[in-house]
Amino acid sequence: MTTAEAIVRSLEPLPEVAKQEVLDFVEFIRARMGQATPPDEDAAWSDFSLASATRGMEEEDTPYSIADLKEVFR
Repeated sequence: MTTAEAIVRSLEPLPEVAKQEVLDFVEFIRARMGQATPPDEDAAWSDFSLASATRGMEEEDTPYSIADLKEVFR
């Protein structure tokens, strides 16, 4: 069995959230080794990161209004 096959076999029983963590680590290793991901993968990863960061916050009230979020230049 190759290393890649052993990795795939080890991933199969894991829950989806754990698989996403493994993917994050693989992307980190690729970036560290100078193997940048294609732009479309970067965009997908950015979307996933934002969704993960805001997970569970959908129903939370915000103390800010739209006016608070606008930057005013004078």
